Amino acid sequence: MMKALLVDQETKRLSVGEWETPVPGPDELLVEVKATALNRADLVQKRGGYPPPPGASPILGLEIAGIVERTGDDITDWQPGDRVFALLPGGGYAEKAVVPAGMAMRIPAGWTFEQAAAVPEVFLTAYLNLFQLGNVKAGQTVLIHAGASGVGTAAIQLAREAGARIFATAGTAEKRAACAALGADATFDYRSGPFADGVLEWTGGNGADLILDFVGAAYWKQNMKALALEGALVLIGTMGGGKVEEVDLLQLMMRRQRVIGSTLRSQTVAQKTELTRKFAEFAMPRLLDGRLKPVIDSVWDAANVNEAHERMEKNENTGKIVLRMNLS
Repeated sequence: MMKALLVDQETKRLSVGEWETPVPGPDELLVEVKATALNRADLVQKRGGYPPPPGASPILGLEIAGIVERTGDDITDWQPGDRVFALLPGGGYAEKAVVPAGMAMRIPAGWTFEQAAAVPEVFLTAYLNLFQLGNVKAGQTVLIHAGASGVGTAAIQLAREAGARIFATAGTAEKRAACAALGADATFDYRSGPFADGVLEWTGGNGADLILDFVGAAYWKQNMKALALEGALVLIGTMGGGKVEEVDLLQLMMRRQRVIGSTLRSQTVAQKTELTRKFAEFAMPRLLDGRLKPVIDSVWDAANVNEAHERMEKNENTGKIVLRMNLS
């Protein structure tokens, strides 16, 4: 048995409990978890709104950093004691977790476990939506909503490295300054009013070639107004609702626009393995030399996980909220 942070189904709060220690399969690693990080999906899952994929651990936590404890029988390129960070379908809020070896990455020398834990979910999400789905190109304009969030801070950096021009939205002056420091060319306070006119003015009336949106229904009309000819809107969240009452299909057709729905967690291990490989090729050299960096808002001990969740629920964080898995 191992210790893990488990959800009380009545109060929706987390506390330390015991859970069966996972057993690695032939192509998996058993990792002693040193750190994990919070994601919006954790907040939704603990309230019953985002169940894990079939076969995945029901324990919260979509990313980890730690030390390989055991390797599956078919593994030849990992050894016990190796430092690893990885995306997970679930199970990160625990002392140990099983990781498909193809989704594991080596922690750069000199990095802490807290730094490494702040990378997988947000950077892989941003890479998937910018590069594989959004097909971002140098010189294009990218509108990134929630620019100071974990995914937002990763997306700004990746879009910058791709040579794109970046327009980011954020709700406070401090968060907008953080976006600018990461590479956003322009920022907008979404609380001051509609953002579409600002995007159109900044782009000379052309609009954004690619929009990454976490909000959903509440931003639909503004997004479509801000979207350029042949542009793509990638929906990666529904914080502002999941149902749009009216959709102008004629506009989509005449302007040859694309609307793409995206989730990372539900993809297959094979898909996430290939995504990890492509991300590592592009990003690891940049992570090693500092062109890309995890943005950490705060680091919390496991005993204070509920306070950490409250910080995210209140939208107080800029970048990632990290949890040390010091459960003993």
